[in-house]
Amino acid sequence: MTIAAGVDFGTLSVRVSLLDSERGRLGTASANYPLHRKREDPDFATQSHEDQMHALVQAMRDVLQQSVVNGTDVVALALDTTGSSVIPVDAQLRPLDEYLLWCDHRAHKEARQITALAHAEGLEAIDWCGGFYSHEWGFAKLLYWLRNNPEKRKRFATALEHCDMVAATLIGVTEPALVSRSICAMGHKWLWNPRWGGLPPQEFLSRLDPLFEGIRAKLDGIYRTSDYIAGHLSHHWAREMGLKSGIPIPVGAFDAHWDAIGAGCREGDVVNVVGTSTCIIAMSRETRLVPGVCGVVPGSVHPEFTGIEAGLSATGDIFDAIARRAATDVRTLSAGLEEYKPGQTGLLRVSWDNGDRTVLVNPDLGGLTLGWNLIHTAKDELFAAIEGTAFHTRIILERLSEHGVPVERVINAGGIPQSNVVLNQVYADVLGKTVLVPDGVPTSLGSGIFALVAAGVFASIEEAQQKMCLPLKAYTPRPEAVERYNELFRLYREVYFAFGRPGSAAAEMGHVLPELRRIAAQARIATSEPKLSLM
Repeated sequence: MTIAAGVDFGTLSVRVSLLDSERGRLGTASANYPLHRKREDPDFATQSHEDQMHALVQAMRDVLQQSVVNGTDVVALALDTTGSSVIPVDAQLRPLDEYLLWCDHRAHKEARQITALAHAEGLEAIDWCGGFYSHEWGFAKLLYWLRNNPEKRKRFATALEHCDMVAATLIGVTEPALVSRSICAMGHKWLWNPRWGGLPPQEFLSRLDPLFEGIRAKLDGIYRTSDYIAGHLSHHWAREMGLKSGIPIPVGAFDAHWDAIGAGCREGDVVNVVGTSTCIIAMSRETRLVPGVCGVVPGSVHPEFTGIEAGLSATGDIFDAIARRAATDVRTLSAGLEEYKPGQTGLLRVSWDNGDRTVLVNPDLGGLTLGWNLIHTAKDELFAAIEGTAFHTRIILERLSEHGVPVERVINAGGIPQSNVVLNQVYADVLGKTVLVPDGVPTSLGSGIFALVAAGVFASIEEAQQKMCLPLKAYTPRPEAVERYNELFRLYREVYFAFGRPGSAAAEMGHVLPELRRIAAQARIATSEPKLSLM
């Protein structure tokens, strides 16, 4: 028996799991940290590095106590984090400010400037992130910070992604050039790719803004996939957490990418990490451009494959918003949804409430619902929203397939599928594929797997997955539901591209509402159709 620690930093808390090489997960514990918001600036979202490190210590000590494990028996530690969460630091790696979280949306102007200049100069990197650089990503956030913190610029040495900053802290690195930088983080959020020699040219960055003069050198470091060791746990943090010093810490990654590994992802799988938003993760042996997909990076998920990342900008957040407007919560509003039949509401819900991340890559869109009548309820809208997120997911999976990414198995991971059988069945029916769901919470299993591989307990990620991953429950598509959803999807696809593309050609939409009414009427009289299974 060998024990390793898997750490997952989420938006509001850190979770630590202890994994035994023979028995699997021994225990898990979490600790919260505050998210700093400003009423006068809804785009503001930051967190303290110190708060997060304190939470990590608390969660680690709690899980050791609860699992009755001696910290000296833990042989490795690995961590994943949210992204892109960026922290500016000085020459000794001391924070100059708080993390600009992934949900900090202040860098809209900077993102638009990066996108415009990249297209004007034919920068290849922009095509590999869907043609649009996001305000959530590294260069946009860093440029915003430099422009708005002139008094701190002289002390600025570099900027780090959350996963790299925490690893460097635990290891005791105090020089920017010695930091191991995650290819997952830098590839998906900072335009890094070996295809064009790493980061964009300094000439491009300098033309973007003189504040970026020399920035490429400041972002230098040791770029590695997660099969490399970033370093070893320092005496200080070993003492703080109750572990032994010197244990290996591999290069980190983003939470959704390692959630996919923890859910059992292999080549040919697509993992929908469904939470407040949805991150869609796939792997392929070939590296090829997928238009409208925001990240295609060699080694970002599994070191031996090209990682592909897409997703929906809001999923659970949409469900929460519908419930909040109805003065209730999602659990209460969901009661009875298992009785709903495909298309019975007559509503077509397009999930653009927080913009479109893939495949239109347009943050300026808004939620769209067609087919309202005078007796529709919030529960109807919630069911239509579940259907809508499934349709949007199908749009993305079809785009992947069209460009050579294998889509053989679909796995629903993340927090929502664990407690929402209706969503899983709707996804199976909309996609026309069996949907697999881990029988338990896979969060932090991926980081535990990388820790065990780093310690040499398993020779490969696949070998570790065989031992550590949870069994999968299957939701199979129902033929009658698949047929009706195929009809609805044709309408959804028309609306999605007609309304979502700026400057799109005029499209005939007069048939959409009558078709929605016809499909709803058929659903209401289809008394022989089986109900959703309450597994």
